[in-house]
Amino acid sequence: MQIIGLDISKASVSACLLTEKPTEPRQFYYDCDFHKFEATVFGIVGLLALIGGDTGNTIAVMEPTGVNYSRLWGTHLARAGVEVRLVGHKELRSFREHHLGLPDKDDDADALALAIYGWDFFEVSRRFVQVRSQTIVEIRRLVLRLAHLNRVQSPIINRARQDLAWQFPEAALVRSVRSGEKVPLLWGWLCGERQSVKYDLMLEKSIGLGLTDEIRRHAARICDIQCEEMVLEFELSKLVSELQFLPYRKVFARFGFGRRVEALLLSQIYPFENYLAADGKPDVKIRKGRISGKPTKRHLSLRRFMKALGYAPSQESSGDLQKSKVSGGSDLCRRALWQWIFTRIEPQRCRLSNDIGDRLGEIMDVEKLSGRPVRLVRSRVAAKAVKMLFKELVLELSSAGELLE
Repeated sequence: MQIIGLDISKASVSACLLTEKPTEPRQFYYDCDFHKFEATVFGIVGLLALIGGDTGNTIAVMEPTGVNYSRLWGTHLARAGVEVRLVGHKELRSFREHHLGLPDKDDDADALALAIYGWDFFEVSRRFVQVRSQTIVEIRRLVLRLAHLNRVQSPIINRARQDLAWQFPEAALVRSVRSGEKVPLLWGWLCGERQSVKYDLMLEKSIGLGLTDEIRRHAARICDIQCEEMVLEFELSKLVSELQFLPYRKVFARFGFGRRVEALLLSQIYPFENYLAADGKPDVKIRKGRISGKPTKRHLSLRRFMKALGYAPSQESSGDLQKSKVSGGSDLCRRALWQWIFTRIEPQRCRLSNDIGDRLGEIMDVEKLSGRPVRLVRSRVAAKAVKMLFKELVLELSSAGELLE
């Protein structure tokens, strides 16, 4: 067996091929013959030539650098028959600094650390980032693309509203949204894609100074982005409607998640069995408490699930200072769940009309009446919602309800 560590950059990759684990990693760093390959045909050929013909006994270890850089190299290696494994950024940094004692971070040090990490944890699957199915990879790509488009159009809309404040102030604060497959009426009317007698009459009586070509170009950009969003959402809708996701979507429906939030959560937690023990049940260990000394349940599956969604607190204590904070996990999921709390749980008029909405709403109301900061309250309620989501998924995906005991 041989393991190759790959540190991927924007247009190149640094490689370290090991046929055995070095006994002195720090000295090996200075003696090793590292390789660098550009993202070209010659670079791909060179990397495969370095691996040689024994691709079936080769494991490539790399970091999950988004869906752009690592995707290119990982796909070519997989097509050649090389097994690809991914290591989290935090895990690699800690391993390189504290376990290997390598010099300051550079591409070669990371490549060596990745290769040694592969040797040390070859048989420990949980030490690697889960490899997602092709459908989940595509769902995640679409979710990230939609998030990108949302970030892109926000400043354009803000700039357009500022221009409308003096050109057509009566429409500056109008909230215009898509209707079916049509672009938003206001922006479509401004760029000439849609007709509107309402806005024609408003413009005739407006106190504004008149529309300019700049505002029409801004509106055209917004419509282009909206059209692209519609195409991506249609593709996303087809993917999440596949049969294997039906139990998940039944649970998501009870929480009132929108289509984008559903897809985002699926891309992060599917398959749910990855968070359970080998017997398919929630992993619960009974251990002696460090402070109390009494037997205490450790809900390991639940904690892994909360960690993935960005809501697992980690303790930071030193002397008399006792505190905890939420770190790690998916920032997108954490933000989406926070916004869901803000729109579907906190406002009483929009609150879910089921037991989930009632329980979370009651917690929200009690916490706010206690005087706690509202941002903290929303985070606490979101963490509670994640715990409830875990239990609902166990009930839906398991054959017996006693798994929660």
